[in-house]
Amino acid sequence: MTVKVFALSTCPYCRMTRAYLDENDVEYEVVEVDLLTGTERDEAIAEVKGLSGGTSFPVILVDEDIIVGFNKKRMKELLEL
Repeated sequence: MTVKVFALSTCPYCRMTRAYLDENDVEYEVVEVDLLTGTERDEAIAEVKGLSGGTSFPVILVDEDIIVGFNKKRMKELLEL
C-alpha cells in the first residue's frame, strides 16, 4: 500500500492528517505544496487539481483512492486500521 499526502505547512487539517498517520504507524510520503517553488510547485498543484478537482488540502492518495480533507473514518477504512 502506498500513501501520499499533499499538504500545506500551515494547514491545521494537514497537521491532523499527518499526526493520525504517525499515531497509526502508517508509512507515507508528504508533499508540502506551499514549500515548493517554480515548476515543482506548479506540477504539484496540477496533480492536486487532477486528483481532487480543486485546491483543497490535504489530499490523501491511498493507492488509487483519493481522500480530500481530514476524513478519519475514510482513512481508517482505506488503511484497514
